[in-house]
Amino acid sequence: MAIQASPTPGKQLLTPTDHALILIDFQSQMSFATHSIDAITLRNNAALVAHAAASFKVPTILTTVAEKSFSGPMFSEVTDPFPGQALLDRTSMNTWEDAAVIKRVNDIGKDRIVLAGLWTSVCIVGPALSALDQGFEVYVIADACGDVSAEAHDRAMERMIQAGVRPMTSVQYLLEMQRDWARIDSYDSTTGVAKRFAGSYGLGIIYAKSMFGAHEG
Repeated sequence: MAIQASPTPGKQLLTPTDHALILIDFQSQMSFATHSIDAITLRNNAALVAHAAASFKVPTILTTVAEKSFSGPMFSEVTDPFPGQALLDRTSMNTWEDAAVIKRVNDIGKDRIVLAGLWTSVCIVGPALSALDQGFEVYVIADACGDVSAEAHDRAMERMIQAGVRPMTSVQYLLEMQRDWARIDSYDSTTGVAKRFAGSYGLGIIYAKSMFGAHEG
């Protein structure tokens, strides 16, 4: 008997309510040695992810390493969407080994974890493999991560994918949250984030709305 299709989303697709986002070490010192992605693109993609999460009210953890003594403040593009939210500062390179972060993960209570940050091969691989080992589903926003070389980033992504991590991109994250232009409650915020941070796609939205009054819904 033929399989019957139905107009329902696949279970592996993310929704705003089924995951926690952890943004890790988007800090000056960490970015100085990042060469797999240029600083402008990195900051833009990190901002896109942060603003997307805030607009959809995704529970988000902001964590830094040695903020005051070595690595410096987190990018303002990442913290601005979460005014007043405390940053969880660590000494551990592996976020998953920090008790305060894990307490927050448990308080949020989601089985899916989405990660982005610096560097891919250390500060993303560590929590990704640790969370997988404990039974979580893990997604990594690859273009909102960076490393000391393209080789380091690529090998880290391959290692995580082989272990079961699901890779995605920053724009994909935003649009997977929206997923239907008829969802008018989030339409303006989604297209607003896209216009600010989604490069040529955002420019296309600006053009279409300005010239033709276009509307995806």
